[in-house]
Amino acid sequence: MSVEVKDMVLDHVSLGSVAVRVYEGAACDKGPPVLIYFQGGAFGNPASALCPMAECLADTGAIVIVPDYNMQGSVFPKPLEVGFSVFSYMAKKRSGFGNRKSLLMVGGEEAGGNIAAAVALKARDRFADELDGQVLASPLLDPFMGSPSSRNAECIGMRERWSEGWSHYLSGGMCHPYAAPSVCSRLAGLAPALVLSSKDDPLLDETIAYALRLSTAGVEVHQHVLPAGTGWPALYGGKTDELSSWQDSAKSQFSDFVREIGVN
Repeated sequence: MSVEVKDMVLDHVSLGSVAVRVYEGAACDKGPPVLIYFQGGAFGNPASALCPMAECLADTGAIVIVPDYNMQGSVFPKPLEVGFSVFSYMAKKRSGFGNRKSLLMVGGEEAGGNIAAAVALKARDRFADELDGQVLASPLLDPFMGSPSSRNAECIGMRERWSEGWSHYLSGGMCHPYAAPSVCSRLAGLAPALVLSSKDDPLLDETIAYALRLSTAGVEVHQHVLPAGTGWPALYGGKTDELSSWQDSAKSQFSDFVREIGVN
């Protein structure tokens, strides 16, 4: 990959300055898609400083901006408020990223996928038409962790981490639809979604269920499930002995998604 990574601060965001890491591919053209991407971390700290998915998608020619969404705390609604403020800031100014013709999307993996889904919900509710799409990679959406596939979380060392993460994130005392999008009863009118998971992903069932509900609500959904054995769970810190080989598939799916929503 030929991706430039730089750290910077977005000043004058409504909630204050926000530190971000920017991934920009060498193939970036005029009017590249801009993706605000929320890294995983079970509603705590990311599994690693670098974000493999951000680097991967930037290699398609996108500009991927990874904000520190826990800058004001990691209990709901603080991460969502930071995430939405960054989206609103980018929607109005772009701040030198892309141009007015660039698609603007939000995305994330695991807990970051939860934040991305919530930002998409809030953008719909605030009539923020600037959001062109959402990219959800194994989003952590169900606080009850009751799906059949979630029983495999113990095998990759995530069961306790997710349980504790949910308890911490919801410790403010409420389970708002923005906090747990899987319980949201109104999904119509959301931005088109690219939804990714893998056959050996403990979050597979809740990911597929959310994609189905989005589609049933009339949302344009592009869904892809990678085969087992690609090392996908390592994306959000899951333990695996497999080498990561999901990148080419993720790049292909993202490029197709950008192309299709760009012509609609």
